[in-house]
Amino acid sequence: MFSFFRRFFQSKIGLPIFLAFLALMALAFAASDITGSTFGGVSNSDRVAVVGGEAIPVSDLTVASKTALDQVRAQNQTLTMPEFVAEGGFDEVIRQLIDRYTVGTYGEKYGLRAGDNLVNSEILQISAFRGLTGEFDAKTYQAALAQAGLSDKTFRRDLVDGLIEQQLLKPAIAAPQLPGKIARQYAALVLERRKGEIALIPSTAFAPAGNPSDAQLAAWYKDNRTQFIRPERRTLRFAVFGSNSLEVNATPTAAEIAARYKRDAAKFQASEQRAVTSFVVPTQDAAKALVAKIRGGVALEAAAREAGFTASPSEARDREAMAGATSFAFAQAAFKAAQGGVIEPAQGTLGWYVARVDSIERTPARDLAQATPEITTQLTEEKRGAAVADLTAEIEAEVDSGTALAEVAKAYDLKVETTPALLANGQAFGNPGAQIVPELLPVLSTAFQMDESEPQLAEIIPGEQFVIYEVARIEEAAAPPLAQVREPAIAGWKRAQGAKLAKAAADRITAKVRGKTPLTAALAAEGKAGFEREPIDLERRALLAQRQGNVPPPLVLLFSMAEGSVKVLEAPRNLGWYVVSLEDISTDSVDDQPELVAQTREQLGQALSDEYRRQTTAAMRKELGVTRNEAAITTVRKQLSGEQ
Repeated sequence: MFSFFRRFFQSKIGLPIFLAFLALMALAFAASDITGSTFGGVSNSDRVAVVGGEAIPVSDLTVASKTALDQVRAQNQTLTMPEFVAEGGFDEVIRQLIDRYTVGTYGEKYGLRAGDNLVNSEILQISAFRGLTGEFDAKTYQAALAQAGLSDKTFRRDLVDGLIEQQLLKPAIAAPQLPGKIARQYAALVLERRKGEIALIPSTAFAPAGNPSDAQLAAWYKDNRTQFIRPERRTLRFAVFGSNSLEVNATPTAAEIAARYKRDAAKFQASEQRAVTSFVVPTQDAAKALVAKIRGGVALEAAAREAGFTASPSEARDREAMAGATSFAFAQAAFKAAQGGVIEPAQGTLGWYVARVDSIERTPARDLAQATPEITTQLTEEKRGAAVADLTAEIEAEVDSGTALAEVAKAYDLKVETTPALLANGQAFGNPGAQIVPELLPVLSTAFQMDESEPQLAEIIPGEQFVIYEVARIEEAAAPPLAQVREPAIAGWKRAQGAKLAKAAADRITAKVRGKTPLTAALAAEGKAGFEREPIDLERRALLAQRQGNVPPPLVLLFSMAEGSVKVLEAPRNLGWYVVSLEDISTDSVDDQPELVAQTREQLGQALSDEYRRQTTAAMRKELGVTRNEAAITTVRKQLSGEQ
């Protein structure tokens, strides 16, 4: 169902982008909602907005946008900044940035403060700033800020804003309760069923048959370059090595074998293990009576059942292990009895043991010659592991000192390989079916944060396999020259031209349907092939179940229209126009579904908190006054989109 318009709507961001932005309001550094402030002397071109007399620097908007993109890329690794901007992510960043400044400035206006000690305590709690000891480390702190392009002052200001926000907004939004009557209304919406029709008027049905002139195509491509943005690609050079590829002398000497034999002498002495079946009784007299009965021919398990106990077998253990699990007296008695014999009653912590020796496993002593194979294998593995660790440390030191990957590989006889241009998700650009070597998968995310020709070493299998790698080439996300995408661009131009005529057709069809002409007849009157129509009979609950996949916009529109209405909706990227007709709305009663009302009330609690937050922040903005610098915002938007 709905397959025909799913093919035309494949948003790369959708709802998850707005969920991801909620993290921007978090105080923790890991959420990376990094903002700042510039006080006084700021020219109009350096500010994106002024909140209550305080300017928001352009640099804050740029950093916040890049941070937000990184967050969304956790769900869509190949998303580009131009796509992020086009899908509304940039606008959401501006809104939240202004709101954050609003709350901080409003709190300060009415005397709320977050002192240095409180800010310092928050910094100490952030795990990203801890060193190897697990404690706060000043160098780690400075390095983390530098990597994010922040100053200590900027970061502290952001923490202050966050702490003031907690003081201001937490009381207003804590544990809101949705009134029962309102919850019933929303619960009823879940049971709402809508019937109607959705038709697609594709642009291809009206697209011109001929190709555009070179001038027409060039002009159109210039205005629509973002449709052809290629994601960032990186080419990696790497060399995999490990215990099997490094040549090390790991053969132990006779002296080393003899020393190990002497050190582990107890291991090679004669040993004995015994397995027993036993149960515990409260008194010595009871134990003696049961032992006599068993020796008289009754099976130990049967004797235990008749006395109301359960006999349990144990695995083979040596004397020391058995004493630890039972008692010293029992272990002594067990190792005196013959195989199959009943052990003399012995006292333990919980009572007296009644037991039988099930099996005896004796291992004879081994002399040096007999133990040599085992010791040789053990020492060889240890020496090879130590040698690999030493060589790995040497290679890592070379890398850290700035030695080129090619030189390191030559010095240690490593084979250097080169990947094709890779996307952030590991696919080869232009060849999605190609698979990169598995050893690179764990380091791919790191590789997309590195600069060119700065090799790093990573451990793939602890102690066994390693990879040294570097970024050989970075191809930034950008639209290619027109010559490289001429055919797709021509198709895009044709769709754009066809979309204008498709809109006119959609308007004609809509007018006829509003005049009570059936949709099928209105479509047929156009005399065009390629139109698609699908009847809809859907409950809102089924629509909500599709939330994790992107709900197609025509369905969203259908469930927000008035009964008997007809509307037109544009498909993305000039793919066509939808005509959405809603015929009937029906709703089942919620009286016999109290659990649905309770569930709705609970689920809308968070939504109510968000609404209170937005209303409170809006009131603060109104009181303080917010002036947006649209020229500066447009400049940043174009820079991020690659338009300048």
